[in-house]
Amino acid sequence: MNMLSYKDYMGTVEFSAEDRCLYGQIAFIRDLVNYEASTVEALEAAFFEAVDDYLADCEARGVAPNQSLKGSFNVRTGEELHRAAVVAKGDISLNAFVCNAIREKIARIA
Repeated sequence: MNMLSYKDYMGTVEFSAEDRCLYGQIAFIRDLVNYEASTVEALEAAFFEAVDDYLADCEARGVAPNQSLKGSFNVRTGEELHRAAVVAKGDISLNAFVCNAIREKIARIA
């Protein structure tokens, strides 16, 4: 998946064959912030501007901007997998065990 990155925010990159344009949105936040352009360079600039405008708008309204991927998530594994992970983790925390498993999986597909 192609993604843009700026100020701890990530943005999608999509193509519309019908409109012959590139477009995207700030990813992984609850608010909807879109941008579009006709070239990759212009799309990146539009993404940067969208992030800056989003942050300025939040500040002007006195609200905290949504955080993109703040570093924690809940995983529902089911009892059997949860139990197996607790047994397999050894002397490290379950959190560290899960982080290690994610790192290993990412390394295999990267």
